[in-house]
Amino acid sequence: MIGGIWLFESGRIALSAYNNAHPIPREPDPGAVAIAAIAHRGELSELLSRARAAGRVTSSGYLWVDVVYPTTHEMAMLADVFNLPRLQVDDAMTPIQRPKLERDGEEVFLIMKALTYLEASSDVETRQVSAFAGPGYLITVSHGRYDIAGAMLARTAREPVLRKFGSAVGFYALLDVVVDEYLNVAEEISQDIEDIEESVFSPERTDDAAVIYRLKRENLELRRAAGPLTTSAAQVMRGLIDQIDERMQPYFQDVADHILRVSEAADGYDQLLMTMLMASTARQDLQQNNDMRRISAYVALAAVPTLIAGIYGMNFAFMPELDEQWGYPWALGLMAVICGLLYRGFKRSGWL
Repeated sequence: MIGGIWLFESGRIALSAYNNAHPIPREPDPGAVAIAAIAHRGELSELLSRARAAGRVTSSGYLWVDVVYPTTHEMAMLADVFNLPRLQVDDAMTPIQRPKLERDGEEVFLIMKALTYLEASSDVETRQVSAFAGPGYLITVSHGRYDIAGAMLARTAREPVLRKFGSAVGFYALLDVVVDEYLNVAEEISQDIEDIEESVFSPERTDDAAVIYRLKRENLELRRAAGPLTTSAAQVMRGLIDQIDERMQPYFQDVADHILRVSEAADGYDQLLMTMLMASTARQDLQQNNDMRRISAYVALAAVPTLIAGIYGMNFAFMPELDEQWGYPWALGLMAVICGLLYRGFKRSGWL
């Protein structure tokens, strides 16, 4: 569904339309109209066409359309109004695409993975967010219950001066909001790694292999989100992307720097988790070896009285010790002395 429509002119919102069926309810802007009413009158496509034309009048004006859980009909209408490439529309409709950035003249197409760290379960939730940007328009397409538009509006509201740079500011706001979540997820994963590290090398006996593997899977989500964007981020850092206005370069370079930092951190976390997994496995092997040595020592201690008792339990007719007055105490003493010597030896060698 189309979750919201905003027309920016000279840094202010000239038109605002909202969808009261949005999966995440949000207070509409003052004076906003309901998309459902517009669609009911069959004027939605005409409104988008007029708004896009208005957004093209000045370099600072642009139309922003936010789509949540996109439908084929809505995406086909947007493709017709904004002349969107069909292959890119298909990619935006499919929520399992790899993150990428495509540029064609002044048109830019972006696919990102929006991440959220779930504190209760230490899981990383992933959703796909796509964006079509060009002269006078910005279209965001998101899958999942995440108010990306609300976060972007809040981001541009903190710096109203940014709204004067046209659709580039909306594109930057999308990148900034999503990448900020990457930083939050990376920080949470770092904290989880510290907790596991303490558990792995604690004196208590623990089994952390399953927890480490699970965290490694969560870190993989972070690597898959940030990794494919590092090439484009490096180009932004070097100023090699011509579509970015010089006045917006510092803002995009800041986002690119964050992407590179997150990607490097995720790679470092992966190596650290692999090291901890190997250390946890080695520690388990050592614990099992100690258990086997302890069991073997106790078996040896039990074997001595068993052997002596077995010899004297054979009931032969001629066994001299059976007729001795001190034969029984002597046998018990022999068992005790041998077991004591064995226990002392095992204790010194660390087997017990």
